[in-house]
Amino acid sequence: MAFTTDGEKHKLNKELYAALISGDEREVIELCGQIPEGPLQIITIHNATVLHLATNSKQKDLVLKLLKHLPEDQYDKLTHQNEVGNTILHETATSKKMLPAAEEMLRKAPGLLGMRNRNGETALFRAALYGKIDTFKFLDRQINEVLRREGREADRKLFHQRDDNTTILHISTLTEHFDLALLIARTYEYLVSERDGDSMTALQLLACNPSAFRCGRKHRFLKKITNPFKSCCRVPLREAIWEKKQRCESALRLAEFLIERDTSWQATESVMGQNKPKIHKYGGPAIASLGQGDGTSREIPTVKIAETPLFLATKSGCIEIVEKILKMYPQAIEHIDDEGRNILHVAIKYRQIQILDILEKMKIPMRWLARKIDNNGNSVLHMVGIKAEHHSAEDMRSPALLLREDLLLFERVEKIMKSHFIKHFNSRRQTAEKLFEENKAELRKEAKEWLKRTAESCSIIGVLIATVAFTSAYTIPGGPDEETGYPILLNKPFFVIFTITDVLSLAFALTSVITFLSVLSSPFRLKDFKHSLPQRLMLGVTLLIFSVSMMMLAFGATIILMIHDRKLWTRFALYTVAFLPVAIFALSYLTLYLSLMKTFKYTFKKMGKAFPRCNSVPFHSLITNSVNCHKSQATGSTSSTCLAAPKTTQYPV
Repeated sequence: MAFTTDGEKHKLNKELYAALISGDEREVIELCGQIPEGPLQIITIHNATVLHLATNSKQKDLVLKLLKHLPEDQYDKLTHQNEVGNTILHETATSKKMLPAAEEMLRKAPGLLGMRNRNGETALFRAALYGKIDTFKFLDRQINEVLRREGREADRKLFHQRDDNTTILHISTLTEHFDLALLIARTYEYLVSERDGDSMTALQLLACNPSAFRCGRKHRFLKKITNPFKSCCRVPLREAIWEKKQRCESALRLAEFLIERDTSWQATESVMGQNKPKIHKYGGPAIASLGQGDGTSREIPTVKIAETPLFLATKSGCIEIVEKILKMYPQAIEHIDDEGRNILHVAIKYRQIQILDILEKMKIPMRWLARKIDNNGNSVLHMVGIKAEHHSAEDMRSPALLLREDLLLFERVEKIMKSHFIKHFNSRRQTAEKLFEENKAELRKEAKEWLKRTAESCSIIGVLIATVAFTSAYTIPGGPDEETGYPILLNKPFFVIFTITDVLSLAFALTSVITFLSVLSSPFRLKDFKHSLPQRLMLGVTLLIFSVSMMMLAFGATIILMIHDRKLWTRFALYTVAFLPVAIFALSYLTLYLSLMKTFKYTFKKMGKAFPRCNSVPFHSLITNSVNCHKSQATGSTSSTCLAAPKTTQYPV
């Protein structure tokens, strides 16, 4: 029937829309039979037809029935596009379930295969976007048949790329459908070197996604727990872990394939340049020129070199790609970007410590990496004071701990450098130490304020605990005997526990207060933030936790003394309640505590280095050898043991 008024049209569209949403196939088919356009009736405000909506909602059987009843003279109308330019084939490509419908659509309207939406995406591109491998393979076969039949193999790129130059390989990598991306890369290898609108290859995009490779180390324990339940029931957590592991393995396979075919690291700036250390700040500005060997000079090339996957992986902390590139192409470590930086500059600037660990193991390359100076005259030690901006916004740790890490990194990098490079001035006439102090001035101020606030808050808690502990000593449980003045419960075992814990609580609390006061009275020099201040704070917090624990033990002992004739479950409940504040207090400071623990770990490591073993011989062996030596000398003979003992060291017999 034809619509005579807009009211009739809106009424029918309303009924059609409601039937489609509810999944009432019979009602939809019946209503479509009442209008000339049938399933091609536009029913949404975004110019979508009944077939669009049925396809988008993945109602396969309904779509097949609607296509079956569609008159042949309306096949050409199947190419209708909605507001964003999607045809019904575009909607079909987003679901594996709709593959039979896609076959029927192409049989009735083959022109759908090459149609593009407003973004320039074909149905094949949409299948790659949503990671539908089966649909992608089907559409790819159809395209190849058409191109081969019509002799248009050169037009294949039109199906593989949208208007912004993003290819099907780019989009499948971005959406983390790595199995499909690997299939595309192997089938159409020319796409490996294709660049999108940001001049990025698929490998560069992958290098910016370190989370794609973090697969399962921390989930192995959970997987072992869920293994016993595999046979009896489905465990969602285990399935999620397995899917994550599979995706990571696919990402690794894709990375290996792309890395093998990527040689972008060969496009590098010259290793020549500002390698000459400048240990004074006088004279004119540094001249960015390269010697020719004949007394003349040439300027450093100003052609911008796109960031390689190696540098992008280093910036984002994608360790797996860095390792695979350096393993496959060891010479890639020599790459220098358009700013004159090598991989060591980048790793330090972006605080990728794990990558720095990898580079430090490469003894020979580290020699020339540490000597490189960038176009601004910055050595790798200068990079410690030039932290990447976006990293500071992501790190939510306390300013004091951030400053401490930077100080430790400065010390670590300083050991790598030669002495004349440590004093090197950059183009702004700054040494690395001066640059570090200037750039960390604000962080130092924030760290000082944070330490003061933390020390003051903890001092107040310590004083309160000390007050309670001191008062408890004079208000003993049970009270004193009126005649002798001694405590009534003096001979009870728990009275001793109360006394000891109360004294310890008072001692720990007062010691922690003194420790926090030492923090407040500190001059807050820059070097103090490396070890001194964090260690004092760590000691103060530890003493405070011990003080709270002792106070709770004293409280528990007091309660038991007062109700010693109660049942066991009552005591257990009281113990639990007594230690609840300790648990809450400890958990509140757990993050800070773990961070401060690294301070003592570093100190113990230093102490271990300060007392090395003599010639790798244990101390006990040295004493034994010395004793044998003295015995041999006493008998007038010389033994091999005596010869092995160090001549400059004497041990008493």
